[in-house]
Amino acid sequence: MTGMDERPPIWIGHAFLTVSDLHKSADFWVAIGMRQIERNDDIAIMELRGGTHLLLLPGTPAPADAPFDLMVDDIAATRARLLAEGISVGELEHGHNHESFWISDPDGNRVLVNSSHVMGVV
Repeated sequence: MTGMDERPPIWIGHAFLTVSDLHKSADFWVAIGMRQIERNDDIAIMELRGGTHLLLLPGTPAPADAPFDLMVDDIAATRARLLAEGISVGELEHGHNHESFWISDPDGNRVLVNSSHVMGVV
């Protein structure tokens, strides 16, 4: 049927990350490609494709692997862009479903960046 919305009817609305320096962390997430929606001393809201928001909250982080990963259309170009911007990135790894690399945020949280395997319109 023409005009039907082919997108899945559900998505993740918000992911949360506790950070030690809200403004430094917000700058990092903007640098890797997120859109800043709001920033004040209590919260920074970063937007990803599809409308998912990453909420940065001030506090005492416990550096670990982030409770989410990221997906990009062109993994090699994204890695090259981040390197050119001075962001430390890991080596490109070739897995079963994805090519990927790791980055670390200013608090030492590791975030996996994957190649896309999206099917259809999202």
